[in-house]
Amino acid sequence: MLELRCCCATSCRLAGAGRLRRALAQVAHRRGAGPEVLRIKPVGCLRLCSGGPLLAVASHGSSRALFGAVPPAQAPSLLAWALGEPLEPGEAAALQARRIALDDPFFALQQTVVLEGCGVVDPTSIDDALAHGTYSQLQRCRSTLSPEQVRAQIRQSGLRGRGGAGYPTGLKWDTVALQPTGPRQVVCNADEGDPGAFMDRAVLEGDPHRLLEGLAIAAYAVGAQRATVYVRAEYPLAIRRLRRAVAQAQAKRVLDLELQVRVGAGAYVCGEETALIASIEGRRGIPRPRPPYPAQHGLAGQPTLINNVETLAAVPAIVRRGAAWYSAIGPASSPGTKVFSLSGAVARTGLIEVPIGTPLRQVVLTMAAGADGHGGIKAVQIGGPSGGCIPASALDTPLADAALRRLGARLGSGGMVVVGAATAMPELARYFMRFCANESCGQCVPCRAGTVQLEQMLARIGEQGASAADLAALEQLCTMVASTSLCGLGQAAPNPVLSTLRHFRQEYLVPSGGGP
Repeated sequence: MLELRCCCATSCRLAGAGRLRRALAQVAHRRGAGPEVLRIKPVGCLRLCSGGPLLAVASHGSSRALFGAVPPAQAPSLLAWALGEPLEPGEAAALQARRIALDDPFFALQQTVVLEGCGVVDPTSIDDALAHGTYSQLQRCRSTLSPEQVRAQIRQSGLRGRGGAGYPTGLKWDTVALQPTGPRQVVCNADEGDPGAFMDRAVLEGDPHRLLEGLAIAAYAVGAQRATVYVRAEYPLAIRRLRRAVAQAQAKRVLDLELQVRVGAGAYVCGEETALIASIEGRRGIPRPRPPYPAQHGLAGQPTLINNVETLAAVPAIVRRGAAWYSAIGPASSPGTKVFSLSGAVARTGLIEVPIGTPLRQVVLTMAAGADGHGGIKAVQIGGPSGGCIPASALDTPLADAALRRLGARLGSGGMVVVGAATAMPELARYFMRFCANESCGQCVPCRAGTVQLEQMLARIGEQGASAADLAALEQLCTMVASTSLCGLGQAAPNPVLSTLRHFRQEYLVPSGGGP
């Protein structure tokens, strides 16, 4: 069976994937190439978003070739090539110019765990998901493993939460499971809101049944019968595919779970666990002090397990291949892979999944092919508003939380923006501070007022430059906001400011003269 796998993720759809797919279908119909010979298949993200629309040619389940930026007019040539027919020299050369090498470092240096089904499985079809083994590990857990055995595998794997905090997943599962007898709930936090981040969106759009399987395994492991997926409203395609996947799974009776999809109203702070719970319950999404933690007293007052999309999507592979396999990937202190959304001043942008500990240089210069007409690379901003900037001189830093924190940054949820030489770092810091000020829930004064004051200070510095006294006042206010804010938004909001002050202090002493 020959498959033409057309990326149907948001980025490729915007680049014209729908037109290409329709053109291929029309050519196949005219040629009489029926489904027994050829399948034109929608798939999830093929990862090299800067090359979209992307199309993979596969036979007998394995990719033969990948093409990018193919216009609909080349559909006849592409289909003829896929069927092994000779092409005119001009047609062959034009098609070859669109071909992307499968052994390109962008792909060769990745190790897919979370994304192993993206670009392979049809996200709109549960039958295709079942044919690729989805839900098989859920069935195995129910039939041959006790909840404690499942939790033990997750503990031994070393999997940590991929939403930014890095809390040990097995420990969180145990905390919920070992609460006094009573109903428990599981929540998938899909409220991905960091600027430049689209890791969770790729899974929701490209392999939603994989997420549902991980969520159901987690529910089985902690003894929960109810589950909720909380998705940000700005992801309409992900919401449609997720809801369709839930309906399909319930119709096939593969989910022994009461499951709902809830759509948030767009508040960034609802990515914080207690604010998320408040939003699900129909209240204003604002954080509350902890303890008690959601694992003790969460949704509807019940012990509630909350994991993000990437964390849950890793679970089926861990159960299938074993804790030892996963724990051998990356460093022993924080094993496994991490998905990053790579954007900014580089030649290649898109989605990558690499072992934790991979050198930043390998990602930026080898996989992303370095700067793309931006006069060189100045820094890499990692972790969104809660992260920090790594200077180009520190590109040998491994992508691991401990190493990044020594430079004033953090992995965060996985946003990675490469900053070009022309960008003024004080203005970049101001951009993130403005974002945090706009997204503050306003409950606590340090975050509500402090982020606004920081943004105003950064605006003045950008226009006039700063004195040593100005920078001392800026740092003092950053420290106050970070140490006294109620939740992670305010606590982490000063990070981009502090990291740029640390590595690019000279830029604050002269006017920057423009925005990022």
